[in-house]
Amino acid sequence: MSLLELIARADERGLAASGIACLDRCLPLPGDGHDPEPLRPLWAACEKGADWAARLDAVHAELEDTAGSDIVVARVRVLLGAAPRDFTAEPLRVWADACSLLALDVHRLYDFPAGDDAGSAEDCRDGGAAGAGPLVTGELRRQGEILESLAEAAGTEGGGTGLRRVLDLSTEGRRVLRAVVSRRARGGGRPGGVPLR
Repeated sequence: MSLLELIARADERGLAASGIACLDRCLPLPGDGHDPEPLRPLWAACEKGADWAARLDAVHAELEDTAGSDIVVARVRVLLGAAPRDFTAEPLRVWADACSLLALDVHRLYDFPAGDDAGSAEDCRDGGAAGAGPLVTGELRRQGEILESLAEAAGTEGGGTGLRRVLDLSTEGRRVLRAVVSRRARGGGRPGGVPLR
């Protein structure tokens, strides 16, 4: 099943958690004394949507000082501001879709130098991942695994286990991206001339 099909079938819990997980993997990168897990307050709201709107607003405000000139942090903050305050499936589906694209864009940035054509993030999500680099391929796999785990746990007593699996997968992905960015920074090059931090 393609990533787009998984997003189309997900319930509100799965959409909220997958969206947060995508943003979580994009930031923050180490340094500058920032909270290493600024989106943590949102995870508790994923199960039933409790305090979802209030937690979104708090995290959005917290990232205001963090964004600075960082393009990716600023884009994450825009998506947090655009997130639906109602915890219902259809508006969350549109938001989760945008979060998925951002995460793939960020990973693609570090896979290929500017100018290389490996297909769009949209193409990759619809099964056209041929030519994608290892970061994008790994991110596609991770997004799919997250949505599948949440779907399997939906409506069961294992719901909390599903969210823990999402956290584990997202932490793994964040670690991978941080390692790549760190290596690029030591080498002095930043693909496309766009720094993540």
